[in-house]
Amino acid sequence: MELESSILNIKGIGEKTAKLFYKVGIMTVGDLIEYYPRTYDVYEEPVSVLEARVLDFAAISGVIIATPTIKRVKNLQIISTQLRDKQGDCIRVSWFNMPFLRNTMKPGMRFVLRGRLQGYGESMTMEQPEIFTLGEYENQLGSMQPIYHLTSGLTNKMISKAVSQVFSDSFTIEDDLDEDFCKQYHLISKYEAIKQIHYPVSQIQYQRARRRLVFEEFYHFILGVRKLKEEIEQMPNHFSITEREEIKQLIEKLPYELTNAQKKVVQEIQQDLVGHKIMNRMVQGDVGSGKTIVSFLALMQVALCGYQGVLMAPTEVLAKQHFVALEKLLLQYEIPLKAELLTGSMTAREKRLAYERIANHEVDIIVGTHALIQEKVTYDKLALVVTDEQHRFGVKQRDALSEKGYTPHVLVMSATPIPRSLAIIIYGDLDISIINELPSNRLPIKNCVVDINYRPNAYEFIRKQIVAGRQAYVICPMVEESEQMDGENVIDYTEKLKEQLPSNINISYLHGKMDNKEKDRIMEAFGNKEIDILVSTTVIEVGIDVPNATVIMIENAQRFGLAQLHQLRGRVGRGKYQSYCILVNTSGSKSSKARLDILNKSNDGFFIASEDLKLRGPGDFFGVRQSGMLEFKLGDVYTDAELLKLASKAANESIDLKPLVKK
Repeated sequence: MELESSILNIKGIGEKTAKLFYKVGIMTVGDLIEYYPRTYDVYEEPVSVLEARVLDFAAISGVIIATPTIKRVKNLQIISTQLRDKQGDCIRVSWFNMPFLRNTMKPGMRFVLRGRLQGYGESMTMEQPEIFTLGEYENQLGSMQPIYHLTSGLTNKMISKAVSQVFSDSFTIEDDLDEDFCKQYHLISKYEAIKQIHYPVSQIQYQRARRRLVFEEFYHFILGVRKLKEEIEQMPNHFSITEREEIKQLIEKLPYELTNAQKKVVQEIQQDLVGHKIMNRMVQGDVGSGKTIVSFLALMQVALCGYQGVLMAPTEVLAKQHFVALEKLLLQYEIPLKAELLTGSMTAREKRLAYERIANHEVDIIVGTHALIQEKVTYDKLALVVTDEQHRFGVKQRDALSEKGYTPHVLVMSATPIPRSLAIIIYGDLDISIINELPSNRLPIKNCVVDINYRPNAYEFIRKQIVAGRQAYVICPMVEESEQMDGENVIDYTEKLKEQLPSNINISYLHGKMDNKEKDRIMEAFGNKEIDILVSTTVIEVGIDVPNATVIMIENAQRFGLAQLHQLRGRVGRGKYQSYCILVNTSGSKSSKARLDILNKSNDGFFIASEDLKLRGPGDFFGVRQSGMLEFKLGDVYTDAELLKLASKAANESIDLKPLVKK
């Protein structure tokens, strides 16, 4: 079977099923085999009933102590019994519409039951668990079942079956790394790695497979970054930009004093703008460190010298917020510049008029989304593009903006707290500036790490904050219930929260699978105080500034990296009110608690990131969610820090042997 061939060539996939695969970007056989599992359902040692009381999902070994009863609720049959562990503690167990269990689950019989847990303490129930004899579970122990990203209608079983079919047929895959190279870096073949990533025989085999694929991903990424750096270094600065007195005066007039770190970074940017080479700089600063004002000052400096500047935000809501803040600054301090907003949702007429104003240089600073480089916009002497790390700016994007002019300066803003040693590798094409101080008027966020028994108290605390006029976020790791997977999900959680809290509290949800207009509508409603509690996935990591939000409660906190948790926490603490972060640890493990305690005790993003690096290990590959930074398929900058350094070493050696750009 050829990797380029359509998935319609796979046995069992017809036109109707193929359309479901297309939804997740699987068009060819090659797409399918490189559609890696997002995590694994790992069959772990059974726990006691007492241990299960702080978990959301578990396997418990015990004896059935009562003949199952059947209760009818409308069209539903609820079958219930109790399981007693060897310590003598009992837990209620229930199934739905499975009346035959009354004859198979008899008192005195031993089973391992594995499923989701609902409720708290002694009233906890295990719902719809899988049933194993002791021998059956022993055979499953340690096994890893792949779990894929799904879409409506596409099941885990369908993907798994299709992958299995491809491997049952013969196919060849070209290995990007030669045999000697693989031996040097102790890497298995690509074919074996892809097979083992889908169907790992053991955790050791899985780690070997993942190591190979992550190494390759990092290696090619770093080669690309190095090539980009060499190309950019050859680009001269054609713009006549000078330091402006108006900028110095504005800094003095601001109602707050810039931190020393901000002042240093402003100076570094100014030196780049007046230098001989095109600027390609990243400003790395913790959440709330004041990166936005630094970018505004750079844009103003360029515009005051007669050029145009662009500020590109990841969402329309954030673009609008930046535009309003910039306009207010220009008016308040009588800066003779005009700003323009350009987003995808504007009407055709609004866009046409904006295009005319931009082309005629009636406006100096243009704020928007990706529409700034995708739409038919003609700039007049564009000299600076400010973007965020989600919009990595390569040569193609620069070329798109410099077709009718010279290549612009680029300033990238990053809130990801990543240690400098790794930042130099990942952002090898960029010079790095760091803002490592927070404004003195910021109130530190108060943190706490709790187990699931604390949820009722947390809900009551959130209710009191809402009554006081504040708002809250609740973060869940999943959009909806997935097959065989623990973890709170956004849609069900929203309904559960509505049951727990008074009806006059407005609760809504947000997730990445919504279309952009709907996401923006909800974020805008939250920003306007129309929503009291927003239940969301990590999509709010890049959100708008909501100073009124004072509580963030993060469910299944152990499934996120510390650096990502810190960024999520940064959604609160942006106003004058005391803010709080509640981390719900549903794993019950001591290692998870130790990790989360670091976040509990510190609000310093760079310290947290360095501790995250120390604590990550092989067991976190499928336990901790990826940081999401740079969207690697498998690689995670924190979990795979050592592998990233090794891939960087390998890339450097390859470049020494074969220079990327001819001088």
